[in-house]
Amino acid sequence: MNAPHIISLGCRMNIAESERMRAMLAGERDLVVVNSCAVTGEALRQTRQAIRRARRDHPAARLVVTGCAAEIDRAEIGGMAEVDGLVANAAKLDPRSWNVPGEAPPIAPARTRAFVAVQNGCDHACTFCVIPQGRGTSRSLAVPDVLREIEAHLAAGVQEVVLTGVDLTSWGHDLPDAPRLGTLVAAILAAFPALPRLRLSSVDGIEIDPLLFDLLAHEARVMPHLHLSLQHGADLILKRMKRRHLRRDALELVARLKVLRPDIATGADLIAGFPTEDDSHHQANLAIIDELEIVHAHIFPFSPRPGTPAARMPQLAREVVKSRAAELRARAATIRARWLESLVGETLPVLAERGGTGYAPNYAPVALPPGTAAGTIIDVTPSGLREGQLA
Repeated sequence: MNAPHIISLGCRMNIAESERMRAMLAGERDLVVVNSCAVTGEALRQTRQAIRRARRDHPAARLVVTGCAAEIDRAEIGGMAEVDGLVANAAKLDPRSWNVPGEAPPIAPARTRAFVAVQNGCDHACTFCVIPQGRGTSRSLAVPDVLREIEAHLAAGVQEVVLTGVDLTSWGHDLPDAPRLGTLVAAILAAFPALPRLRLSSVDGIEIDPLLFDLLAHEARVMPHLHLSLQHGADLILKRMKRRHLRRDALELVARLKVLRPDIATGADLIAGFPTEDDSHHQANLAIIDELEIVHAHIFPFSPRPGTPAARMPQLAREVVKSRAAELRARAATIRARWLESLVGETLPVLAERGGTGYAPNYAPVALPPGTAAGTIIDVTPSGLREGQLA
């Protein structure tokens, strides 16, 4: 193995960090890095599975694990026979952690889209979440640093920049004068007038500032795709989760945006089977998929994480949790299929990815004509659906 093999699990933050590690470690031979996730018990299981598979595929390589599981579940992961070493999550982008030169900032190779991590960590204390244990307190990347990274990606041919963060909408609170995320988005658009697409990853709707709202509603280069860190559709469960929004906050936000930008597509994270959730709470969870028209749904069956308040609350039976997650997924699939069908016959500008597919501005997946070059934006008028894609 002449180049490092990096396996990225979990969130878009990990994807962004894996790309930077890939460039930083480009000269290393016989090295496998598992950039792990521990957000749920299932994520931890998948991390262990990925480690075992990586060892089978690369028996002679040095296998190092970093990421949230290497921080939160350090003893368990470090004790696996397949693992040669751990790198702390906070140190994984520091060349000194890998004994490599660090004269130049690591820049990802040319991609169609670039994930730019502008914020890390979290200062909130949601009762189900272990991520602050794995990533620490909230830190923001200063505007000049963000612009430098984006400039390098654009020079490498990137057509779309995706801003990511553990708590993206808290960006700026720790910087001088505490700017809001809208300030950063406006600065990027002003600095790079030729940037075709700017997309936001998951946001906390209650933290969307007026400038960011205005850009989402009116700026064509900001993609019409809003993914909410919603978590639940019932107010009592939201309070027990220690979230800072209520059901009506999400409904009002999406309604206001859709009046101004009708083509905006809504995504959301939802947890099924949170402790104390009864059937009425579950029905509210199902209903909010319809009411928000959630077409990009991430459904997570609740799994207790050690050390969190939710792990000490009265738990639901696992079969109930799994059943409710399946119902949420089925409802979301119905809404998504209806939405995709509504786009048939509409001409969409699609950013071509590798593998013959691409994404419209609203993040609808589109099958592309054979031979379409990755990284190009082409107009496609789909005539139907094929395997969950417009085609």
